Amino acid sequence: MNGLIHLEQLNKKVLLFVICGIMELKGFYKKNSLKEGDIISLEYNKQKVKGVIIPSNTNTLMLKLDTGYNAGFEISKVENVKKEGESKGVGKAKTISIKKNPSLPTIAILHTGGTIASRVNYSTGGVIAGSNVDDLITLFPELMDIANIESVLIANMMSEDMRAKDFQKISNAVSEQIKKGVKGVILGHGTDMLGYSAAVLSFALQNCPIPVLVVGTQRSTDRGSSDGAMNLISAATFISKTNFKGVGVCMHNSTNDDDCSIINATKVRKMHTSRRDAFKAINDTPVALINYKTKEIKWIKDQVKMEKSTGKFKLLNKLEEKVGLIKMHPWINQKEIEFYKKEKYKGLIIEATGLGHTPIREKDSFVKKIKELVDSDCVVGITSQCLYGRTNSTVYTNLRKVAETGAIYLEDMLPETALMKLSWLLGNYSKKEAIELLSKNLRGEISPYTRTDVFNPE
Repeated sequence: MNGLIHLEQLNKKVLLFVICGIMELKGFYKKNSLKEGDIISLEYNKQKVKGVIIPSNTNTLMLKLDTGYNAGFEISKVENVKKEGESKGVGKAKTISIKKNPSLPTIAILHTGGTIASRVNYSTGGVIAGSNVDDLITLFPELMDIANIESVLIANMMSEDMRAKDFQKISNAVSEQIKKGVKGVILGHGTDMLGYSAAVLSFALQNCPIPVLVVGTQRSTDRGSSDGAMNLISAATFISKTNFKGVGVCMHNSTNDDDCSIINATKVRKMHTSRRDAFKAINDTPVALINYKTKEIKWIKDQVKMEKSTGKFKLLNKLEEKVGLIKMHPWINQKEIEFYKKEKYKGLIIEATGLGHTPIREKDSFVKKIKELVDSDCVVGITSQCLYGRTNSTVYTNLRKVAETGAIYLEDMLPETALMKLSWLLGNYSKKEAIELLSKNLRGEISPYTRTDVFNPE
């Protein structure tokens, strides 16, 4: 109890400190006739500094320096402050006059947050996003030589907050463009959940008759190393020059500005937090490479197969949200498995170790919990957290015990792909059909054999 009282008192002191700091900063602004957005010069520890005042929630004066970096200065040490002027926010750029070229194909660019067509307001550090055709062509005039562009804002969404309704909204928008007869679709998407969206689109767009490429940006547009333009233009180039059918991801192939890779939507994973080549084909090769400078396309997979029509297009985009994903680790508790039974989950993907191991525990107690979950009408799939290689339920006795529960071993399917596939199956098919289809290769999510030439731990 005393600890709680002390914590409450500490929180009050912290809150009081913050409030006093903000009041002190406001007093500093008033004394020097300043406001956020003003360009000022000052002396700090005998060093001359110049920058733009940006928002601060403490008693620290925050400036965006000419170098583009943000820096904080204790106002008690700031001397000889002088206002040099007021910054200008980023406004509407002068747009390019656009006329449709009847000799070029039409590509629809769909936005889920305006990330592709964005510019940074250096006075605040904020981003001004644009999603209409004028904004896109102004930023990326090369698009005019590749295709006629149609631009649609689906919604402003943070990819990490996406739910079933968001994935459905995206697939509905793509379906509308397919029915309109566009040559292809580019979907601008946040990178954190890009792989999930790509996978679910691959399943939802049955017999997709055109290229649908999901594109992201690892580096923001205020950085010289931004990858957005190259990814977008490479995606448009690939669509305009090929008859690829299906869903893929178009991102940097390396850290250089040479090639972008097209990756199967069910075999792609974000493997790095910030590298421009973060997205890799796992247990697979890229479909093709696009050289950004020459616009040459190098097919790695069979071009004839990738461009082959497979049947009549159909949208199946219902999703079951009561599907979980759980990772095995040394401290995993049986109660964590019981949770999915108690909450009546329809499906669970277990990200097991190695070949598909879960703990067994004393008297097979952990495995029994998995069996109880399967018997409770929950479909359970087994993937590996190794990512490369594939699961195998027959190598060891413990693996066979897990397989005997009715859990389904999913070969080399990625855990995230398995999650979205199971959610999609349970949303559109009966439980019996979902069980039959979960372990079958529908969109390239399961490789026919284990490749030894694609291991890339980066």
